Amino acid sequence: MRKNTVLIVILVFASCSSLRKLPKEHYYAFLYYFNREIKNDTISFHLKNPLKCPVNVKLVKDSLNPNIENLFGHITLRELQDTVISFKYHDFNHANETKYFVGYGDLNKKILKNQVSYPFPKGKEYKIIQGYNGNFTHNTLISQYAIDFDLKIGDTITSVDSGYVVGLIEDYKEYGTSKKWLKNDKSNYITMYHPQSGIYTQYVHLNHNGSLVKLGDFVVKGQAIAISGMTGFTTTPHLHFNAKIPTVEHGLISTKIEFESGVKGEDLKKKDRVK
Repeated sequence: MRKNTVLIVILVFASCSSLRKLPKEHYYAFLYYFNREIKNDTISFHLKNPLKCPVNVKLVKDSLNPNIENLFGHITLRELQDTVISFKYHDFNHANETKYFVGYGDLNKKILKNQVSYPFPKGKEYKIIQGYNGNFTHNTLISQYAIDFDLKIGDTITSVDSGYVVGLIEDYKEYGTSKKWLKNDKSNYITMYHPQSGIYTQYVHLNHNGSLVKLGDFVVKGQAIAISGMTGFTTTPHLHFNAKIPTVEHGLISTKIEFESGVKGEDLKKKDRVK
């Protein structure tokens, strides 16, 4: 009888967690300035990069302006750069807003990978709960080389290398296990840019208000940057760590990494322990 009672409690808990409602709010990792101005036959785009890293901007064609993407390819803005780009454009349809894509990174910068530290304080030991190409969630271009460490709620997360905070969300409070949570990104996370290597790193599932840094901060390797939590799509508390590089077609995609211990990320398997 007691075993049946435990089973019922577990099933009820699992059902409730999968039915959690998605937050109505949607938060952004950073706000980017893009403004369109039209005078006579000239269209001007005012662009401003608020980040301590390069970003690239691309116009996206739409049904009313199918040729607009040909005005320029990917425009790269240096850190904190602002600029105005103007064109003669006689056939522009004013009826809708111009669509555009902003991506992290200078697509012409050579990536120089270096060894990084683990994303937690030295002396701590954690277990791997999902490694490269994991069937559960590490099976897309943006996540295939991510690593999940079994940090608990309240544990400290540290930066794996020196760099700048270029993305930050810490306002979400909930988590869920259903497909709608997987499809809709409602996690708290930090994105770091490491100028020496050109790599970006992300630290996901942070606690509510769990950031210890601000957008634009410079952080040294090993510095505490956040408190681990359980937000977004997840079935258990953990830190989702991902190293990424910029690409033309897909924005930031996951990339392999090697740690200072000499351990390659690809050699870390589920249930391995690292420190």
